[in-house]
Amino acid sequence: MTTRREPTARQTRLAVELRRLRDAAGLTARETAALLGVSHVQISHIESGLTGVSEERLRRLAAHYACSDNELIDALVAMATDRTRGWWEDYRGRLPTPYLDLSELEHHATYRWDVDFLHIPGLLQTEDYARALFSYVNPEFPESEVELRVEHRMKRRNIIERSHQIPYEAVIHEGALRIRVGDRAAARAQLAHVLELSEAGHVTVRVIPFDLDGFAGAGSAMVYAGGSIPKLDTVVRDGPHGTTFIDAEAQLSRFRTLFRRLEAASLAPERSRDFIHRLSKEL
Repeated sequence: MTTRREPTARQTRLAVELRRLRDAAGLTARETAALLGVSHVQISHIESGLTGVSEERLRRLAAHYACSDNELIDALVAMATDRTRGWWEDYRGRLPTPYLDLSELEHHATYRWDVDFLHIPGLLQTEDYARALFSYVNPEFPESEVELRVEHRMKRRNIIERSHQIPYEAVIHEGALRIRVGDRAAARAQLAHVLELSEAGHVTVRVIPFDLDGFAGAGSAMVYAGGSIPKLDTVVRDGPHGTTFIDAEAQLSRFRTLFRRLEAASLAPERSRDFIHRLSKEL
């Protein structure tokens, strides 16, 4: 197979899972290569995402690793044989790779959770809101670079607006709802957009109000994308040094628990809609 120059996050995740299976079996790359009759370099390339793997070879690997989790094996096969060239590939070389990796992750997600404290989650943003945000964060960017990012963000919304939508839940702090990223008109339109989307059956929006007692979770912003099975879930977090994709099972369990705590601390969906409606009237 052709060696890839830059594996996508999905290709890298497949490679990581295969490495985990080998480690759990207590085999080295050289031992695995000998079992398959290939070079250890080929195993190294597969486990770094630089080379793809066929269904037949993947199932042989799983057998050598004594993996009896058929659900996981089938999910990995689906990842290995997927030939989707998504809309995000049109932006390769034009936007940073994490933008494309997030789009690919969302496309394959079975559900999506967002938690945000400072901004409206990206999937709920209007064009004016996103434009004001990108312009402020990147003041040195020419208008064309800003518009490219706005365009990409609007296309990402298709996972909750397309005909086969996925379940989506957002927990938003009151602070994010009150901060005027744009002007008053843009802020009012943004809240109206969130309200409109929250009426859809597959979208749930919850609000954490300022006056909640005993709340110390303001550093818990996250994007949680459900995989085809729980072991293949992914958490995405933005930090000062870039975007991090988290897939370790223990960490995934921690973030699931954290999301449920934040969900329990927030207002119920109907009360959240009333809350956002009142805020919009204050603008």
